[in-house]
Amino acid sequence: MLFNSPEFIFLFLPIALLIFFQLAKRGDRRMAIAWLVAVSLFFYAKTNPTSLLLLISSIGFNYGVGSALKDQLLFDRWKVNLSRKWLLTIGIAVNLIVLGYFKYANFFITTVNQLSQTSFNFEQVFFPLAISFFTFQQIAYLVDVYRGETKEESFLNYLLFVSFFPKLIAGPIVRHQDMMPQFEERSNYRFSQENLIVGMTIFAVGFFKKAIFANSMAVLANPVFDLAAQGVSLTFFEVWVGALAYTLQLYFDFSGYSDMAIGIARMFGILLPLNFDSPYKALNISDFWRRWHITLSNFLRDYIYIPLGGNRKGNLRRYFNLMLTMLLGGLWHGAGWNFVIWGGLHGAYLVTHRQWQLFRKSLGQDLQKSSWWSRWLARIVTFFAVVLSWIFFRAENMKAVSVMLAGGIGFNGFSLPPFLSARLSFMQNLGIKFDGFMPNLQTNPWYAISGICFLLAIVWVFPNTQEWMAQYNPALDYQPTKVSHPFWQKLQWQPNIVFGILFGGMIFFCCKTFLEATPSDFIYFNF
Repeated sequence: MLFNSPEFIFLFLPIALLIFFQLAKRGDRRMAIAWLVAVSLFFYAKTNPTSLLLLISSIGFNYGVGSALKDQLLFDRWKVNLSRKWLLTIGIAVNLIVLGYFKYANFFITTVNQLSQTSFNFEQVFFPLAISFFTFQQIAYLVDVYRGETKEESFLNYLLFVSFFPKLIAGPIVRHQDMMPQFEERSNYRFSQENLIVGMTIFAVGFFKKAIFANSMAVLANPVFDLAAQGVSLTFFEVWVGALAYTLQLYFDFSGYSDMAIGIARMFGILLPLNFDSPYKALNISDFWRRWHITLSNFLRDYIYIPLGGNRKGNLRRYFNLMLTMLLGGLWHGAGWNFVIWGGLHGAYLVTHRQWQLFRKSLGQDLQKSSWWSRWLARIVTFFAVVLSWIFFRAENMKAVSVMLAGGIGFNGFSLPPFLSARLSFMQNLGIKFDGFMPNLQTNPWYAISGICFLLAIVWVFPNTQEWMAQYNPALDYQPTKVSHPFWQKLQWQPNIVFGILFGGMIFFCCKTFLEATPSDFIYFNF
């Protein structure tokens, strides 16, 4: 079941909300929680029925390990000669082994066969939906229990923590101490008109991002990458149209899902953490990772980078920790060498950025001061470094990567639109052609370019969802920033008829769009 499907919007979600608040109104909070667990498991089973047993087994195992970690008496009662540290290690190892088997077994066997020229046969392993998300979330829970930062007495509550349907499939990755205390507050069991309206608005923005912006960019990106996978030579402009379109598709698809998840949870009175904060406005690659997939970045920082030593053991060790963390982050996204290279590329970006900072400090420059033009230059350089990395992320194989890079660098030549030939004919002497501008693109080139420019203006200039909704606490621990230009301050969301008509129109337009076509999956369902 998809967030952007009619059955979810018009049937599943209203029923889930209505019965939850009816049960809560009667004063039976456990029944209300049990109802949320039931609809969450139904939601998961409806989306991916073959994985439900794995999800429940994972929840049962990790709840048991977590209970043992916080109850030293259990060790004594059963005369188990096992330290808490070893129990934590076993718990994490089991989670990683299960994740590795289902997500990486096929990749491992294929790689071994390619390297050793063998032909080991291995039955194709199905990929359980959301396994990366619920595995990482539960590893974080075990570590937090071990550290004494959280605990859970109730199995029913733990079921809800892992399976709560707004964030189950593709995050955000939440920590137990961030979400579950909210379910202890009595006020969250009373229906709130403000929560409903704010939640519906955030959901509408996310829905619009997915249905209109992301899907329109997919029409441009998919044909280019499909042709690259087939080995078809691509022109300079085709490559960059495809790469930029995918850059925008990925952002609007995933941030749209995150907004929809935050909006749905808000309708139930629950605040989920922010996952995106205008990442393409980042001034450097470190800033980008503070804004992109924030909950995953926080997980990698808190549970991999810092335990490895972080930046406490000198620059060389810091660079090693950065590279290893990003390589693991790349591998988390998918079983393929392109994801490993993508992670390694970002690790190299982070190391280079750190070296650049040290160089500037050695020149006596103040890193906190900069001019407007240098900030925009830094933003553009960071953006195109990220675009380059998305080519590795999206390409189906390394052959497709080489085709994209060759075309993007200009190895297949340059070609400009024919109508420019009269004014720029002298450029023919430089090898520039005026035919075959975008021969493989299946849509009007000017429609493609104008659409990309329009969405770039949105991600670079417009306020994001949280800035629009800043007055209404749109996400957990969100710290509102002042929107600099007075014009944007006037556009901050208010519960009035103007914004009601605007967002009602957005929902209607999205509904009309997906009723005319089959709702598409979210990209991060693959990870």
